Amino acid sequence: MNQHFATHGASPDLRITRLDNGVTVVTEAMPGVATATLGVWVGAGSRHERPDEGGLSHLIEHMAFKGTKTRSARRIAEDIENVGGDINAATSAEGTSYTARVLGEDAGVALDVIGDILTDSVFDAGELAREKGVILQEHAAIEDTPDDVVYEAFTEAAFPDQPMGRPIIGTPETINSFDRAGIEAYIAREYTPDRIVLAAAGAIAHDAIVESAHTHFGALKAATPPETVPGIYGGGEKRIQKKLEQANVVIGLPGLSFRDPGYYALHMFTQVLGGGLTSRLWHEVRETRGLAYEIQAFHWSFYDCGLFGIGAGTSGGDLGQLVDVTLEATTRAARDADTVEVARAKAQLKVALLSALETPGGRIERNARQILAWGRVIPAQEVIAKVDAVTVEDVRAAGVRLLAGAPTLAAIGPIKKLPPLERIAAALKAA
Repeated sequence: MNQHFATHGASPDLRITRLDNGVTVVTEAMPGVATATLGVWVGAGSRHERPDEGGLSHLIEHMAFKGTKTRSARRIAEDIENVGGDINAATSAEGTSYTARVLGEDAGVALDVIGDILTDSVFDAGELAREKGVILQEHAAIEDTPDDVVYEAFTEAAFPDQPMGRPIIGTPETINSFDRAGIEAYIAREYTPDRIVLAAAGAIAHDAIVESAHTHFGALKAATPPETVPGIYGGGEKRIQKKLEQANVVIGLPGLSFRDPGYYALHMFTQVLGGGLTSRLWHEVRETRGLAYEIQAFHWSFYDCGLFGIGAGTSGGDLGQLVDVTLEATTRAARDADTVEVARAKAQLKVALLSALETPGGRIERNARQILAWGRVIPAQEVIAKVDAVTVEDVRAAGVRLLAGAPTLAAIGPIKKLPPLERIAAALKAA
């Protein structure tokens, strides 16, 4: 018997049902919206891959559109586009999503296509060979893009010798090694019902979505997936000397899991430091000294770990000064982030949160991700209350805690003037 869950504090239009096998269905009707956006989120991504499977999650995402027992690759596209819709997919470290947007009256068509590609794909050998070629071209494009290379190097240095540090796309060696048997084994192992969330929002009817979920996913057998390899921050460096016009550099520190009580405070510290045109890094690096066209601070949070970083590009001659100014601005922010800056960071986070929820696509992404992470949908007002509860002292403490970690450094280009990692670590500890 299906389980129906109350959604305390959430929108009255939000409904959640869990099928007997563990698949969760979450819908949110949006009065006044004529379209429906829906999709399936699977809590399996690149961090769930074994060493010889690097890039397999991403390949499966691609292969899902290459034919099923009843639909060719062209028919999959036609069935969606004939009703004016579009379909897409994405892979991250912790999950894979398959989504479509159609008119509300065609939600059943979209669900039939998504259900078909997720449960009845044939992984034809010819299509597999062609798609490997496409992904190898994608890999080559990344290798030709320095700011892509530097972020992959940054993640690898921060999480050495573990799934969290491997590139989502994989390597040419792993990509070329995949076959149908490996794909099917990975899906059987990782695409378990308790990791599957079907989310829909807009002009939809919950009971109809649940019925479709039964049709396509009800026969999946409940199973226990293997333990996920923990993400353990290590720190370190990766320097790639290369003849380029610019040097791209990323400096990082261990961040926080989204489950950590200090998550919101660190997010605000990140915003104060490098989250917009009024941020300290933008003012010091771009506006005052003209050392970079763009500089940003970011905080990536995962289930059990996180990664903070600052990224910029500059000339080889200005690289040393850029790093010095960046380090000084970072340590100073941990000492004296002020009331105005924190209030602005709160407002920016609220606008980002609430604007995302103004579209059906934003709603289903929020709902699916939170169910996978927390087992429930967290009402927006609950999140806002947590944001409002953060004090200036909390933000400064988050900065101090951040700076206590070992740094990570990645750079590519003319980087002879890049300071040693030990000097960067000493400058951060001076805070």
